[in-house]
Amino acid sequence: MAHPINNVILVVLLALSLVLCFSPATVAAASVLYPQFYDFSCPQANDIVKSVVSQAVARDPRMAASLLRLHFHYCFVKGCDASILLDSSGTIISEKRSVPNRDSACGFEVIDEIKSAVEKACPQTISCADILALAARDSTVLTGGPSWDVPLGRRDSLDASLSGSNQNIPAPNNTFQTILTKFKLKGLNIVDYVALSGSHTIGNARCTSFRQRLYNNTGNGQPDFKLEQTYAAQLRANGPRTGGDQNLFPMDPGSPTKFDNGYYKNLIALKGLLSSDEILYTQNQETYDLVKQYVENQDDFFKQFAKSMIKMGNITPLTGNHGEIRKICRRINT
Repeated sequence: MAHPINNVILVVLLALSLVLCFSPATVAAASVLYPQFYDFSCPQANDIVKSVVSQAVARDPRMAASLLRLHFHYCFVKGCDASILLDSSGTIISEKRSVPNRDSACGFEVIDEIKSAVEKACPQTISCADILALAARDSTVLTGGPSWDVPLGRRDSLDASLSGSNQNIPAPNNTFQTILTKFKLKGLNIVDYVALSGSHTIGNARCTSFRQRLYNNTGNGQPDFKLEQTYAAQLRANGPRTGGDQNLFPMDPGSPTKFDNGYYKNLIALKGLLSSDEILYTQNQETYDLVKQYVENQDDFFKQFAKSMIKMGNITPLTGNHGEIRKICRRINT
């Protein structure tokens, strides 16, 4: 029997969809996901996740960005179903091997730690997919960003998609239109694109993600002159033309572990590290205007980021009898 709260939420969302133009998939997902999902089956779930994330970020402040990034990299593949957590086994080829994740995605041990803790408290109740969503929210809050009520009730996938991970996750060198198309295919719009890109206010990027901007931006052996040249020279000092692929650079040098609107301030100063960052300010009037808005009003950014994170978390989740609740996030139950 459906929880009575579902019916209320569904009616409200169907009405709102007419006004706000939510995609059918978003409405369908939101109708079965709600923050109170574990209130009776595991009321301590939120506190357990927050405690483990807090300890992990205290040990390594960079972990907040890693956990937030996992949320993006699992929802964009085939929905928010925790497929990114699966190791290769049998017929499953892990998404951890994909180009966007290989030598880059991390935080899996923290998710394991959270899962172990919730399994002790509430065996086979809390999905790995919901743990990822909660950890992303808690990581944002711990670094000074906004909070939001995370809709819950996702279930875990029985497989992974290496090809989907390679093809669907926006890449730092994709064109503006390619990235926007990838967002739209997931029911997200241009406002979500700009707001969610603000997650780059924390964390690092590898040299290999932006090297072409320093040395050979368009294939003619010239750097990207839209990148502020003093900043570019600083990057070249630790980002050689060859080698050093894994050298790390803060995406927001002014406050690399603080969630704020510094990312957007960097863009208008032509100090956006990745090409996918810079194009928000230089290639489209609507995104340009949003960047300016978020520079002038951090609260506007925070409010929209929270809305867009909820929206992204609603991308085609597995619910009801679909999928499973994994006992261990790295492998399916059977």
